[in-house]
Amino acid sequence: GSRRIGVARSDASGMMAFPLTTVTRGEGDLAALASLVVEHEAIEVIVGLPRNLSGADGPASDAAREFAAALAQCVRVPVRLVDERLTTVSAQRSLHESGRSVRTSRAVIDQASAVVIVESALERERLSGLSAGDLVSGGADE
Repeated sequence: GSRRIGVARSDASGMMAFPLTTVTRGEGDLAALASLVVEHEAIEVIVGLPRNLSGADGPASDAAREFAAALAQCVRVPVRLVDERLTTVSAQRSLHESGRSVRTSRAVIDQASAVVIVESALERERLSGLSAGDLVSGGADE
């Protein structure tokens, strides 16, 4: 996101995703994310790609691509962009259904959105046998 980055991780089997933390955007955000990648021994990083409902890219998509490219320079694992349309809506609905206030749970919404994005990527990978999303070029692993 433009203000906060929700972070989630999957279990070792790649079947489920769990919220991890929220990182505030700004100075040090890439280093914080790179540290989480190492700490949790991530094998890849999924970055949500906010597209319009039509599927077209917009200004937010461009910003996400730039952020993913910068992150790819900081980590030694593949970084992939995955469509995140409607993830915030889905996360807000889940929080509301669990009795949590959306207004007072912004950081939790970011984490819940990250969970939805990771679970979506895992499901696509299970169904297709291929990595979800688009590989970001220029990463430290290349």
